[in-house]
Amino acid sequence: MSQTKNFNLPDLGEGLPDATIVEWFVKEGDVVMLDAPLVSMETAKAVVEVPSPFSGTVLKLSGAAGDIIPTGAVLASFALDPNLPQRADGQDTGHSHGHAAPAAAAAPTPPPLPTAAAPVAAEEAKPAAAERDDAGTVVGAMQSSNAVHAEQALAVGGVKAVPAVRATARKLGVDLSRVRATGADGAVTMADVKQAAADGSAKIGAAPAAVAAPAAAAPAPAQVAAPVQSDARTPLSAAGKPMRTQPPGVVAKGQPEPLKGVRRNMARVMADAHSKVVPTTLNDDADIHAWLPGNDVTARLVRSIVVAAQKVPAMNAWFDGEALTRTLHAQVDIGIAVDTDDGLFVPALRNADMLDARGIREGVNRLREQVEARSIAASELSGYTISLSNFGMFAGRYATPVVVPPCVAIVGAGRARHQMTPVMGGVEAHKVIPLSVTFDHRAATGGEAARFLRAMMDDLALAS
Repeated sequence: MSQTKNFNLPDLGEGLPDATIVEWFVKEGDVVMLDAPLVSMETAKAVVEVPSPFSGTVLKLSGAAGDIIPTGAVLASFALDPNLPQRADGQDTGHSHGHAAPAAAAAPTPPPLPTAAAPVAAEEAKPAAAERDDAGTVVGAMQSSNAVHAEQALAVGGVKAVPAVRATARKLGVDLSRVRATGADGAVTMADVKQAAADGSAKIGAAPAAVAAPAAAAPAPAQVAAPVQSDARTPLSAAGKPMRTQPPGVVAKGQPEPLKGVRRNMARVMADAHSKVVPTTLNDDADIHAWLPGNDVTARLVRSIVVAAQKVPAMNAWFDGEALTRTLHAQVDIGIAVDTDDGLFVPALRNADMLDARGIREGVNRLREQVEARSIAASELSGYTISLSNFGMFAGRYATPVVVPPCVAIVGAGRARHQMTPVMGGVEAHKVIPLSVTFDHRAATGGEAARFLRAMMDDLALAS
């Protein structure tokens, strides 16, 4: 009788409590080899491909696509094949799995090992060739781990795509088998999926495109005409009475749905921050009337934060509320908040105090592209010393951005505007950027926060 073993979901990040199934690469009854792709899972950081820890027959899969699996819970059960390669006992696999289970009893679920599955270096996205306008920055922060997972294009059902692309296709309702692939070796890229979603050329369940019949083909048999149903919107019900309508494209969903992936972790992080931090916010306007043409708003904001952090180190710090200790940082690593349809990411712009305007722009572009492609290394989503939310790219003047421990401060930049400013002999219309600085009052004083904001405003007032 073959030995039966359970495979428990490993910790795919630093203390992540669960992950969401994106796609199974096997089905029950399949024979799978050691380290062959088993399933792709979505966490708060990335879509991770999890390999099989055994060689043998898949007896049971715990959950379907979209199901949330707690870390340490049974993910799959296997009947081991002694004639196939197996990992040696005691060898570090990066996985957590249960012991042999008798057929009549469920296998116990031991706690997961803290290591993540086979970390490898993630491929960096290329920086944008030309500068572009900032987009997608909002208030907040995201915790992460230092485990890095590479995404490789895997052929499933004849379609080659990385797990993150498959997850996006599922969310957008795109049939990958009908998407025109432009990636290397015929792989479907994230851009291919978004283009197909935009033009509606590969909707799941839609009829395939009509193919011209050969000239010699026999005429198709006559079909009975089906009653025509109109999809046109109308303000009247079938009984001719007025009814409630909704804007085009809005899908009414009356049932609650569980938060998954990035949004799920964002909810936990925000609630935790709200319960621990004593936030206080200062607001003021930075006058940028003297700016010369060609100034990059984000680069200037980052530079002003660096200048202010060097003048007031108490704001570029971490605070431990349990031990009541403070860590001042010599370097300035700025978390840049990036908004996506999946939720909030905050990648770190490392060593911002050593970068010039061009280096800042290239770094921000690289981080944003990696976030959009879901190829960002998990190590890039933590460890920043202060953060920036440029929410003014959308709307809004002032805010109360959320400080996420262990950071002490976060800067919010609102939408720039013109206002009348008193000058010698009258008034002038000056362009200003609204600034909001939220700080943890347990770790910094109001005077320190005010001096920090003043230093930012003074640097932003310079012509270049």
